[in-house]
Amino acid sequence: MKLFSWFTFKNLFKVLIFILIISGSVFYAIDLIQEKNNLMDIEEYAPKSTLVVPENLIKRSKYPFIDVHNHQFDMPLKDLSKLTAEMDSLNMAFMINLSGFRGLYLKKTLENVQENAPSRFGIFVNLDFEAIDEPDFKKATLSLLEEAVQNGVMGLKVYKSLGLTSRDANGNRIAVNDPRLDPIWNKCGELGIPVLIHSGEPASFWKDKDKHNERWLELRQKPRRYRDPELNPSFEEVMAEQHDIFKKHPNTTFINAHLGWMGNDLDRLGKHLDTYPNVVTEIGAVLAELGRQPKRAKQFFASYQDRILFGKDAYKVSEYYTYFRVLETDDEYFDYYRKRHAHWKMYGLALPDSILKKLYYKNALKLFPSIQPSLFE
Repeated sequence: MKLFSWFTFKNLFKVLIFILIISGSVFYAIDLIQEKNNLMDIEEYAPKSTLVVPENLIKRSKYPFIDVHNHQFDMPLKDLSKLTAEMDSLNMAFMINLSGFRGLYLKKTLENVQENAPSRFGIFVNLDFEAIDEPDFKKATLSLLEEAVQNGVMGLKVYKSLGLTSRDANGNRIAVNDPRLDPIWNKCGELGIPVLIHSGEPASFWKDKDKHNERWLELRQKPRRYRDPELNPSFEEVMAEQHDIFKKHPNTTFINAHLGWMGNDLDRLGKHLDTYPNVVTEIGAVLAELGRQPKRAKQFFASYQDRILFGKDAYKVSEYYTYFRVLETDDEYFDYYRKRHAHWKMYGLALPDSILKKLYYKNALKLFPSIQPSLFE
C-alpha cells in the first residue's frame, strides 16, 4: 500500500511538472507571436501624434481662480505654506477643501487654516448618514451643522456613498431623498450654506463591460467602480432621488458635482439647470467631457455662464495645466492627463474673458461672500 501511494505521488508530480512545462511553453509562444505581430495591450499603447498644430502649454491661469472641489485629507496637520506656494504658482487664489469631516478632525482642520492661511482656504463639513436611525440623529446633526458654521465652515459636502452604499440600521440603502434627511437640507438653507452633492457615477458604470462601453478601460483598471444592475439601484433611480431634493428644497443652494454626470449630454444638463434655479454645477473630474465637444461646450458655457463653477477634485499641480489649456486656448488634438478617463483627444474652448472670470471666481464669490475680493484684484 505504501509503495502504491509512493508511485501515485510520483506520477502526480510528473503530471504537474508536465503541465508547468506545457504552460510555460504556451505563454512563451504567445509572447513570441505578440512580439512578431507587434501586438500590445491597449493600456500600453501611447502613440505620439505626428499632427503639427499650435501648442499653448499653460501652467498658470489667466485670472485668479477658486477651486470649489478639492480634497486635502491631511489638512489638520498639513504644512499650508507649501500648499499655498503651489497654489500661487497656478494662480489659485482660494481652495475649498470638501473633506473637512467632523468632530476633532474638523476642529484641527479649522484651527490649522485659521492660524496659518485664513484667507486662502474654505472648509466643508461632512456627515455620517448611517447614523440616521439613532434616537438623537436629527437634533445632533442639526446642532453639528450650526456649530460648524459658527466656527467657520462654508458648506456641506455629500459623498456618493449616500444613495449607493450607505445603509440604515436595518441594512436598507439610504436613498438620497430619504425624508429623514429633509431637516438637513432645510437647515443648510436656513444657515445660508450650499450643499455640494455628488450622487451616482457615470452612467457607463452600470452598462455591460464590453467593447461598446467607453469606460471599459476604467472598469478594467478599477473593477470596483462597476455597478452591477442586479445589486445596485439604477443610474436613473439615483439621479431622480437627487433631483427630488432639489425640487423639495428650493431655498437651499445645491452644487451638483461633476456636471451632475450629464457632461456627455449638455442638452439634458441645460434642461436640468432650467428646471432647478437653486442648482449650480462644477467641472471637477469631468473636463474630458467638455474637451471632446468644444463647439457645443462653448455654447453651453455661454448659455449658463452664471451657473458653472471651477472645480478640479483630485489635487495634482500638473493636471491643472490641462484645465487651463482646454478652457483658455483653441488648441486642437491634445491629450487628457488620465487615459482611463479619456482615451480620446482634447480640444480648446477658447472661452472669452467675461466667461472665464465668472467660471474662475465671480460665480463662486456670489456663493461664498466671506472670501476676500482683494484676492482677485
